[in-house]
Amino acid sequence: MSEKNKALVARIPLEAFNQGKLEVIDEVIADNSVEHSPVPPGMPTGKEGLKALIKALRSAFPDYKVTIDLQVAEGDLVVQRATTTGTMKGEFAGMPPSGKKATWEAIHITRVKDGKIVEHWAVQDQLGMLQQLGFSPTPEAAAAR
Repeated sequence: MSEKNKALVARIPLEAFNQGKLEVIDEVIADNSVEHSPVPPGMPTGKEGLKALIKALRSAFPDYKVTIDLQVAEGDLVVQRATTTGTMKGEFAGMPPSGKKATWEAIHITRVKDGKIVEHWAVQDQLGMLQQLGFSPTPEAAAAR
């Protein structure tokens, strides 16, 4: 079951985010799935919110790519450590295109029940991403002030 769950959960980053195959969301996420991580301001919740987020990210970062660095499964849980890269060429969450490339890491924990994703938690290095894109000062730049 663990390998089957890992393959199911991997479809979200590899197919939905990387390839823009939004139909994957309906195929693998349960209608009553619970997202425990905050969504960007102005984004709806649920499956439609995830589709909107993917569209927005792929529009702002045309070369957006998630790589699964590590994936572990036990029981009904799948944990992924992922690295995302992208060059910001469009607006995202009210931020203008910076033209800069960023790389950030995330940890995802996903619970699977009856062949569908029913819960998801994530911790992402959003500060690191914002610093690389030029929207938040780095510690070095802040110290130089």
